[in-house]
Amino acid sequence: MPSRIEDYALIGDLETAALVNKDGCIDWLCWPDFSSAACFAALLGTSDNGYWKIAPAEGEYHSSRRYRDHTLVLETTFEQPGGAVRLVEFMPPRGRHSDIVRVVECLRGSISMRMELVLRFDYGRTVPWVTGIKDGFRAVAGPNLVMLHASVPVHGENLKTVAEFTLSRGQSAWFTLTYGASNEPDPKPINYRLALRASVRIWRNWSGRLRYKGEYREAVERSLITLKALSFRPTGGIVAAPTTSLPEQIGGSRNWDYRYCWLRDTTFTLLALINAGYYNEAEAWQDWLLRAIAGSPDQVQILYGLSGQQQILEWEVDWLAGYENSRPVRVGNAASQQMQIDIFGELLDSFYHAQHGMHRHSEDDFRVLALLLNHLEAVWQQPDHGIWEMRGKPQHFTYSKMMAWVAFDRAVLLARHLHYKAPVKKWTAIRDAIHKEVCKLGFNKKKNCFVQAYGSDQLDAALLLMPAVGFLPGSDPRVKATVKAIERELMPDGFVLRYNTQKVGDGLPPGEGAFLACSFWMVAALKAVGRPRDARRLFEKLLSLRNDLGLLSEEYDVRHNRLVGNFPQAFSHIALVTSAFYLEEDRQVHRRVSRALPARR
Repeated sequence: MPSRIEDYALIGDLETAALVNKDGCIDWLCWPDFSSAACFAALLGTSDNGYWKIAPAEGEYHSSRRYRDHTLVLETTFEQPGGAVRLVEFMPPRGRHSDIVRVVECLRGSISMRMELVLRFDYGRTVPWVTGIKDGFRAVAGPNLVMLHASVPVHGENLKTVAEFTLSRGQSAWFTLTYGASNEPDPKPINYRLALRASVRIWRNWSGRLRYKGEYREAVERSLITLKALSFRPTGGIVAAPTTSLPEQIGGSRNWDYRYCWLRDTTFTLLALINAGYYNEAEAWQDWLLRAIAGSPDQVQILYGLSGQQQILEWEVDWLAGYENSRPVRVGNAASQQMQIDIFGELLDSFYHAQHGMHRHSEDDFRVLALLLNHLEAVWQQPDHGIWEMRGKPQHFTYSKMMAWVAFDRAVLLARHLHYKAPVKKWTAIRDAIHKEVCKLGFNKKKNCFVQAYGSDQLDAALLLMPAVGFLPGSDPRVKATVKAIERELMPDGFVLRYNTQKVGDGLPPGEGAFLACSFWMVAALKAVGRPRDARRLFEKLLSLRNDLGLLSEEYDVRHNRLVGNFPQAFSHIALVTSAFYLEEDRQVHRRVSRALPARR
């Protein structure tokens, strides 16, 4: 049975990532990249679906773990009465091939250890053909080739590869697992000592660039390291999470594949990187966006593959039982074909802030955005599926309309500031018309607050972003009333739900955890409406939900005190970083609400 979600750690090589539990077991890894089929899939099934464990061979033990300071190098210490060992594991930032390095170091006494390795390609279904080599094995299954090299003897046992060895103080053993293509020459083994030194140096140099100096630096740094680990270095794309189908409610069916890149994350990601001083990564993300949205404006999707692929078919892996029997296990994401009007606002906002924060923009880029606006002009009045990708009937979501306003607003600001030739008068008129409509139809006078959709009486946490995007200031009575209404109706246990799944027909069975990104949005909203103490109190409460390594999933199950949803979740960590900067009162940071924005009606 897999571990609790919060019991996992992340290691990665900037093209894929693995999840390791407190018992030294890798239960999830997709090779060669984030969106590839998993070769360790015990996380969503059983040990028969693939894992790699290194732990004491017998007896009870106590384990503790940490990341080596300012890095993604994981250290797990196992202690028994007779001794203690440290398991050091990491994935070196990728060169020609992808490697996992695992080193066992004896710290005191003597401990007997056992290594078990079960490779199962195609999400735990395909058993590879394994042949022995001098210091390990060679495994092949179709296009996949994996080479194991070890400093201790290994042997086969019931379709597993195992090693049993005893270490005394000062002794060590090492294992490297390398992925390659089966039609190419076998990859050469790496020198684990050189790889470790290089990995530590690379991560510490990267972490050292962080500009944030506030009291939450540790949390901000760990979140940014996690965000970096979720980036796909060849293209600059950033996946929402390295996992699929970790449930939003244990035993439920809200299980989605998040190993792709979402346009909804564009501005949030860009601002987190700009504020932290990571301009190269921000530029790479913006370049990825431009390539992804290139083409016909009416074909823009809400999510894309790592390199901007558009075809992301959703199917179910029926041979996997699901995390704690949460089914189905899904691969791909059918939401890629939904229309979500809010993405146009996110795109324009991100390019506006790229110019405002990095002075990075070109007229050619603007022409691409202008085509998108021409399309938005034709569709903004249509119903859509909304930011939460509801699988029910399309509606006129208030947040979607608000973000359509953002799109035209930012286009006007860019055109005026950079003196681009553009139909500014028309865009201004559309912007003002959308603002007027949202204030009229998105506001429920009986509830005295903005609501999820026109004519609805239900709330939506996305509306917490109203002051952040400059639609209305935090001092506006309607914004204050909306924040209070969300506190009253969507925070039953102190954290924010996206919306009430018991009352909103979204095409799925009801039930999910509190959404962590929305809870961080509440931090910003509380400060915007003049409640900074409440904002800081909530922020610190949210920090306490991180696991022992500082990682967050998508949601939190308050009833069972568990992290739920895909893990670790980029959206949650991006929101943490943005909130930390927003709470800094003594620093001039680049925020979503630019001082250049005109006053709103």
